[in-house]
Amino acid sequence: MTAPSHRALGALAALALAAAALPGPAAAAELIRIDGSSTVYPITEAVAEEFQIAHRGRIRVTVGISGTGGGFKKFCRGEIDIADASRPIRPKERKACAENGVRFIELPVAFDALTVVVNPRNDWVDHLTVEELRRIWEPAAQGRILRWSQVRPGWPDVPLRLYGPGSDSGTFDYFTEAVVGEAGASRGDYTPSEDDNVLVQGVAGDRGALGYFGLAYYEENRGRLRAVPIRHGDRPPVAPSLETARNGTYQPLSRPMFIYVNAEAARRPEVRQFVEMYLDKAVAPQLVRDVGYVPLPEQAYDLALEHFRRGVTGTVFEEGSHVGIRIEELLRRERRD
Repeated sequence: MTAPSHRALGALAALALAAAALPGPAAAAELIRIDGSSTVYPITEAVAEEFQIAHRGRIRVTVGISGTGGGFKKFCRGEIDIADASRPIRPKERKACAENGVRFIELPVAFDALTVVVNPRNDWVDHLTVEELRRIWEPAAQGRILRWSQVRPGWPDVPLRLYGPGSDSGTFDYFTEAVVGEAGASRGDYTPSEDDNVLVQGVAGDRGALGYFGLAYYEENRGRLRAVPIRHGDRPPVAPSLETARNGTYQPLSRPMFIYVNAEAARRPEVRQFVEMYLDKAVAPQLVRDVGYVPLPEQAYDLALEHFRRGVTGTVFEEGSHVGIRIEELLRRERRD
């Protein structure tokens, strides 16, 4: 992912002064370990770059991409300090964390408009309904819905080839819950990858392809792909964008994204300062926009930062992703470990 060009100089200068209180480079640099969602990765990588500049090499931040599920596995084993997640933590992951004595702080960091894409040479799809997406992706479609002519009468008899995230991806979980009605319920005869760039390449090279992933990867590849407007119920079709995700009209594929912070790791000054930059409303919104996602409302950054500084642990999600949830509601819910 290309690094963002924006530099929030005033806020970074203040953070750089704070960094001076940390141990100098005579010893090995402090290390913050992050892994998880490829969707959240561009934001975390942008924050990590700015943070390391501010701290002049005194702190090193590593950011991996093992998918939301893979990140939670490492997080709940205590192997990383922060997990990037494009869905909320699941009950079985909470149990794994509890068994290993890992308490966590759940923090929303941005919105995403999960984007359905086709090849630019596809000249028949003007929009898709949620029902058509369900018919394409539900488990019963496996081996049956194989051509575009089967999706809508009048469409050409062109092979339908599908590309999407793997089962360790939070994007996979959210999409299947929003479209099919059950997280993880999907046909298996498609090309999966935890690397969204692989999905981009697949759709870009195949006239009959259809895929889905986060908005940032579409924005970075606009010249190679075409985003498909989605019709939900009786509403007119709505295209994915920063504005339609922000105003709530792009449904049901708008969603919050998260970082999960190990509560014990949050006691370390370098981790605390990194998360504070991630939630700083003078820095974070521009970085989020630069990589193609939708910033939280200012009040939401304030509330999330307050929760972090108070060390409020646990999740507001009992089951599933709660499709269509508003960020203000999320931040006011009672949390459970």
